[in-house]
Amino acid sequence: MEDIVQLLEGAAFGNSLYQWLIAAGVATALLFVLLSIRRIAAHRYKRYAETEDTEFLEIPLKVASDTRFLFLLLVSVFVGLIMIVDLPPTVDRVLKTLLTIALFWQAGVWASTAVVTWVESKRRTGLKEDRASVSTLSIIGFVSRVAIWAFVLLLTLDNLGVDITALVAGLGIGGIAVALAVQNVLGDLLASLTIALDKPFVVGDFLIIGDFMGSVENVGIKSTRLRSLSGEQIVMSNNDLLSSRVRNYGRMVERRVLFTIGVTYETPRDRLEKLPGLIRSIIEAQENTRFDRSHFAKYGDFSLNFETVYYVLSPDYNRYMDIQQAINFRIHEEFEKLDVEFAYPTQKLWLAREVRAADASNAEPA
Repeated sequence: MEDIVQLLEGAAFGNSLYQWLIAAGVATALLFVLLSIRRIAAHRYKRYAETEDTEFLEIPLKVASDTRFLFLLLVSVFVGLIMIVDLPPTVDRVLKTLLTIALFWQAGVWASTAVVTWVESKRRTGLKEDRASVSTLSIIGFVSRVAIWAFVLLLTLDNLGVDITALVAGLGIGGIAVALAVQNVLGDLLASLTIALDKPFVVGDFLIIGDFMGSVENVGIKSTRLRSLSGEQIVMSNNDLLSSRVRNYGRMVERRVLFTIGVTYETPRDRLEKLPGLIRSIIEAQENTRFDRSHFAKYGDFSLNFETVYYVLSPDYNRYMDIQQAINFRIHEEFEKLDVEFAYPTQKLWLAREVRAADASNAEPA
C-alpha cells in the first residue's frame, strides 16, 4: 500500500501521478460529453434534413455534427491539463499553439460546411422558385470555400512563425507566372463569374449555340453542360460559350409565327379577296393566339402567295405546333369549300403551230 502511495506521489513535470490521473479522467469525461453532443446534433440534423423546408437550426446542427474527433480530443486534453496540472512554459506554449492551429482548421471546416449546406438548401428551393440563382450559388460556394481555406492557411503559417507578409508578396509575383500558365482556366473561371452575375441564361433554359442546341443542366467553374434533344450531353467551356452568339429560347414570352400559302394563278379574283379575312378568322378561332396580319404578298413563279403573321401566347414549342396544325387543317377544309387549289411547282408550255404560205394558198376555204 505504501508503494502505491509513493507511486501516486511521484513527480512528473512537477506534478504527481495522482494529478495526472485526475487530468486524464477529466479529459476523458469531457471528450465523452463532447462526442455525445456531436451525436445528438447529427441525429437532430438528420431529422430536419428529411423535410423539404429548411429549418432555422438545420445549418447550425449540420455545422456542429461536422466537428472533427481530433479537435475534440485536443480540447479535452488541454482542459484536463490546464485545470489539474502545472506545465512548464515551453510545453504550455506548444500545447496552446497546437490548440490554436486546430481551432483555425476546425473553424475552416465549420465555415465550409455552413457554406455548402446553405448552397444546397438554396439550390433545392431555387429550382422551384428562381432558377437564375442556381448557377450563381455554385460559383459563390466555390469562391467562398477557396477564400475560407486560404485565410485558414495564412493564419496557421502566422502562428507557426512564418512571415506571411513576405509570403503574400512572393505569392503575388508567383501568381503572375501561374496566371500566364493557366490563363485558359482563369478565363473560364472569370466567364463563369460573368454568367453568375449577368445571367444570360440559367439552368433549364433551352439554348442554340452555333450548330449545338440543348437545355442547360449545370453551370460549372470551367464548363457548362447542355442536354441535347437527342439525349447526349454537350460540354462547352464557359469562355467559348460567352464568345459565341447564344439564342436563349428560355426567355421567350411568346412566339411569332410567319407562314406562306400559295394558290394557283387560275383562282378567280373575287375568291382571292376572301382569303385574308378567311385566314384571320381561322387564326382568331384558336386559343392562345393573337392575329397580326394576312396579305396577298406577291406573284410567285408558279403561285399567288399569301403571307400571314400571328403570335402564339406561349413559349412552349409543342403548343405552337398543335395550333399550327389546327390552322393548317382548317385552311385546307375552307379552301376545299371555296374550290381554291393550292399551287405547287408547275410549268406550262404553249406550242404555236406554223402554217406555210404555199399550203395556206392551196387550202380550200372552209
